[in-house]
Amino acid sequence: MADQSYQLTLQSTYEEAESIPEFVEDLQKKTDLDEDTSGKLMLLLSEAVTNAIVHGNGEDPEKKVEVEIKIKPDSVITTVEDEGEGYNPDEDPENPLDEDNLLKEGGRGVFLIQEISDEMEYFNEGRGIKFVILR
Repeated sequence: MADQSYQLTLQSTYEEAESIPEFVEDLQKKTDLDEDTSGKLMLLLSEAVTNAIVHGNGEDPEKKVEVEIKIKPDSVITTVEDEGEGYNPDEDPENPLDEDNLLKEGGRGVFLIQEISDEMEYFNEGRGIKFVILR
């Protein structure tokens, strides 16, 4: 099967973030994604988009979040990019697993993406995140 590419542009609102499960379900119907891969993609994409909307774009509906998903025979490569100030992971030393942080509402998105994806990196001065799920 040839590589397939899908794009999605979102406004920076919670309502837009809530469209992610439907988007991933659509992808699963159009492609050969199995349940496990699409489940991982739904979770990781939801986390990345929410981070981009809230932390990147400060919930400014004038700012956009760009999503691109490339489905290859052996992997799913996803990029999520916002229009914010950028993110420097070295300036965010909190470990979400520290006892003091376990009950906090936020702070686990990036950790989850690192733990569940097979590869993760930031680009464009931290305005973008790319993660890979091997199939």
